[in-house]
Amino acid sequence: MKNYLFIFLLVFAGVSGFAQQKWTLQECIQRALDENIQIRQAELDLEGAAIDRSDAIGNFLPSFNANSSVSKNTGLNFDPTSNLATTTQFLSASGGINAGYTLFDGLRNFKQIQRAKLTALSAQYGLEKLQDDIALTVANGYLQVILNKENLKVLRSQNEVTRRQIEQTRELVDGGVSPRGDLLEVQAQNATEIQNITAAENAVQISLISLAQTLLIRDYKTFDIAEGDFNIYGEEILALSPEKITESAKEERYEVRIAENNLDLAEKDVEIAKGAKLPTLDAFFGYSTRYSEQDIQNTFQEQLYLNDGISYGLRLNIPILNGFQARNNVQRNKIAAERAAINLEQAQLDLESNVYQAYLDAQGALKTFEAAESAVESQELAYSYAKDRYDVGLINAFDFSQSKQRYDNAQIDLNRAKYDYIFKLKVLELYFGVPVDQLKF
Repeated sequence: MKNYLFIFLLVFAGVSGFAQQKWTLQECIQRALDENIQIRQAELDLEGAAIDRSDAIGNFLPSFNANSSVSKNTGLNFDPTSNLATTTQFLSASGGINAGYTLFDGLRNFKQIQRAKLTALSAQYGLEKLQDDIALTVANGYLQVILNKENLKVLRSQNEVTRRQIEQTRELVDGGVSPRGDLLEVQAQNATEIQNITAAENAVQISLISLAQTLLIRDYKTFDIAEGDFNIYGEEILALSPEKITESAKEERYEVRIAENNLDLAEKDVEIAKGAKLPTLDAFFGYSTRYSEQDIQNTFQEQLYLNDGISYGLRLNIPILNGFQARNNVQRNKIAAERAAINLEQAQLDLESNVYQAYLDAQGALKTFEAAESAVESQELAYSYAKDRYDVGLINAFDFSQSKQRYDNAQIDLNRAKYDYIFKLKVLELYFGVPVDQLKF
């Protein structure tokens, strides 16, 4: 019985430990990359591109087929061995092999292999871009949870000060030093802070649920993240010019790579379409034989030898008139190529605009963060000064609570500015070409 109890406790402890797992940022990103539905679909696109390439390679191989048939003939039929009409019931059989090889098809098979490589490259670019986007989304959601938790800590910490202030004010009121209105003011401040704490707790839970949904985790109740002190890294990127970052982004970002690859694909489709206007040359080889029970003079093997035949040769097909299909297909693909060229130009312009916007956002976030730091320092001094004056009765509870509230708000604004600045720095680093797995938080 003791052994069973010991095993149960071990299992329970293991389940509880799993349920109370604290997810790190790296674990969240990896979970999203492993489970995200869009990424799984992009991986299937990559597998499909590999199959297309296999098809293109297969076009260079000769075709080889075998055939056979057995039939029972009744009534008037032609004997396959003598080619004479007969009304006798008889059994016949035939078989053969055929082989073919395309010698020239306007180089379309060769260009199909090139196109298949471009398709695979496009699928790979699409997958990697999606992975970057998902990782950045997860990082943003993770930082939002951290921000909400930091704000909750500030509110709880300051509420502890308020509760101590209530006891202190009550003693002053009971001693006749302070008016009762001061106690009521501090109690009202405490009630407001409790409401703010409740709202902050809800904000934490909502952000956790949102992150869990992004990670496809359904156990919302036990999901939590590992808290840590996220420092500010990568500020040196702001020393670079927007032009330098844009130049790197055009070489590294997948938006431009995908657009360039799509243009290459469209131009390759034009070449393939032009190939349809050229002649095709095929080589063929065939072997066949037959058997009939009408031939009673020769055995089965002898008939197969006597009735066999071989055919081989070349087949030339020259397109002359096909209802303008080949010509129109070339024109249609030329239009698609022109559209792809325009899309590439637009992708480059959009990237340049996005980089400049991200650069300005990061600079603005830095200024906001620095201003928030100064505001916290000033409000902390003002709060300390107000507390000293309140303790000796030089200001009332209302004025002190206003000073405390301004200090609380300054700390919350600093938290918001810090994590906003961190995130916008990461966006700028991604544009510069820093891989997602090398971003420091």
